Amino acid sequence: MFSKACEYAIKACIFVAKSSMQNNRVTPKQIAKEINSPVAFTAKIMQELVKSDLVDSYRGAYGGFEIDKAKIDQISLSKIVKVIDGDKLYDGCGLGLDVCNENHPCPVHYQYKTIREDLKQLLDSTNLKQLALGIENGLSYLKT
Repeated sequence: MFSKACEYAIKACIFVAKSSMQNNRVTPKQIAKEINSPVAFTAKIMQELVKSDLVDSYRGAYGGFEIDKAKIDQISLSKIVKVIDGDKLYDGCGLGLDVCNENHPCPVHYQYKTIREDLKQLLDSTNLKQLALGIENGLSYLKT
């Protein structure tokens, strides 16, 4: 459903949010270890998130990535998905056809349309604070 980069971005943002709530900045190496991703790929993804203003980056001895505490509950999963994967998740055909719409539907068009709408609602209504608290409280995990 999501690209590998998007999966890593979501997990990275959750980890950075959790760390930021504890007043800690994290390095690409720490993020990569926590979410089981390659360090170089993680660093590249983090730069995309910094460019889009979802994550802040600091240099120096106390540098690393963090998310402003006031923004953590305002960053929805849909914002992260849009930065990394764009809007194709909400527009694409369930079977991958180039042309699929109300006038020329694929065999699963109407069922997939409902799934897309439900997914959009889920991503819009779920924020990083909710997910970070789940990790912090041991209710969910970022890796196995």
